[in-house]
Amino acid sequence: MKIRNPALIKWIGFLGAILIRLWIGTLSLRYRSLGKDIYPDRVQPPVHYIAAFWHENILVPCYLFARPEILVLISQHADGEMIAQVCEWLGFGTIRGSKTRGGIKAMREMVRSCQGHYIAVMPDGPRGPRRKLELGLIYLAAKTGLPIVLLGVGHDRPWRLKTWDRFCLPRPFSTAIVVASEPIHIPEDADRATLESYRERVEQMLTEVTDYAERLASC
Repeated sequence: MKIRNPALIKWIGFLGAILIRLWIGTLSLRYRSLGKDIYPDRVQPPVHYIAAFWHENILVPCYLFARPEILVLISQHADGEMIAQVCEWLGFGTIRGSKTRGGIKAMREMVRSCQGHYIAVMPDGPRGPRRKLELGLIYLAAKTGLPIVLLGVGHDRPWRLKTWDRFCLPRPFSTAIVVASEPIHIPEDADRATLESYRERVEQMLTEVTDYAERLASC
């Protein structure tokens, strides 16, 4: 049953944000950068970029990176409103749209809003296939001029839901590791074939950095 009542969705979002803070706050969290450290708040002036991570691993980035200068792309599906409320209660900015609903509008808004902001994208959402990167991320990087930083998230023996993405639920008080790639720049004048080549490369790199984070977390 889908929840449609706006007031109820807002309250569920509020409770969800509290639960994330409490639950993820029990984890032993570690962050590692494979290149120059560009973690938000550590570099002045800020180095803005598009952060991309798989849909299944949303909980830890939501906890670590909640800031109003980070805009999260969230689908316009019914479930997306609840996720948007959670993100806003955590402190993110949000932009609504996906490959099936409002995608062009959201893409244009992100291009307009990119100045002075980070953008967070789950490039296999909202409905998969799992760990299959959509071309929209590559197009967005080309049009905004922002580099892509891939975030691999790994957990020690997490629970996984029987959903399309095998959504990850970390065990309380377990270890979680986030590994950030070096920035990847997409040429502004790239043609369709070049964009597709970058898409394949970035998809493979995000899978590899996620696998690396998972190995580190299980050690």
